[in-house]
Amino acid sequence: MRRIRFLTNRHRAPSTNTALGLLLAFNAGAVNAGGFLVLHMYTSHMTGFASQLADGMVLGNVKLLLNALGAILAFVTGAAVCAMLVNWGRQHRMHGVYALPLMLEAALMFPFGLMGAITLTWPTPFAVPLTVLLLSFIMGLQNAVASKTSGGSIRTTHMTGNITDMGIEIGKMLYWNGRAGSAPMAVRHDRRRMRRAGGLVGMFVLGGAVGALGFKYVGFVCVVPLAALLLALSIPPLLRDIPRRGASLS
Repeated sequence: MRRIRFLTNRHRAPSTNTALGLLLAFNAGAVNAGGFLVLHMYTSHMTGFASQLADGMVLGNVKLLLNALGAILAFVTGAAVCAMLVNWGRQHRMHGVYALPLMLEAALMFPFGLMGAITLTWPTPFAVPLTVLLLSFIMGLQNAVASKTSGGSIRTTHMTGNITDMGIEIGKMLYWNGRAGSAPMAVRHDRRRMRRAGGLVGMFVLGGAVGALGFKYVGFVCVVPLAALLLALSIPPLLRDIPRRGASLS
């Protein structure tokens, strides 16, 4: 429990950033892959939605344009809400400043897991069901958490950057330095960076497999254990902050 509490602490270390990132990558992979089985789209894939937005404008396809615009706005709003919650926690000197957005994410995932089938029929102004906007908001919220905790070096909802990092480090590892093997200009790969990127990709894929199997055989309720994981990360540090808040108010 003590280690879990430090994962969302305002005082960060590379090890805690990586540990939190791995757990969030698993969660993102599960939600993303499971959502694809239901919605036939990846709700964390903002690159695709940005391209879809351009296609909709060029083709004059209003439905396509609104679909992409809604997902992008929901993702941006989630990231913005995360920033506001984290900054509020910092100003109030909370220990678990990163627990607040994870608590919100869990609070949104619980009803989605219990009523996901209903939200598929709820219309929105963006030509997509509420489910798409909700999952995009959640992905934006979570990605901002990982970005803020690590100073932008860890991405959990999309793997393009992590796979690029792996490729860079593999290229450096395979590079033959020749006579410059011991010189200051010799090329050396960053083992820690390569392990971190590989771990994030692996956890995302593992989470995707679990999410796909869960949505296929269990349905929306498989999201509930994922929400419980987020609660396990967020509740301990928030409980630690309650006595401090009570003392400040008194």
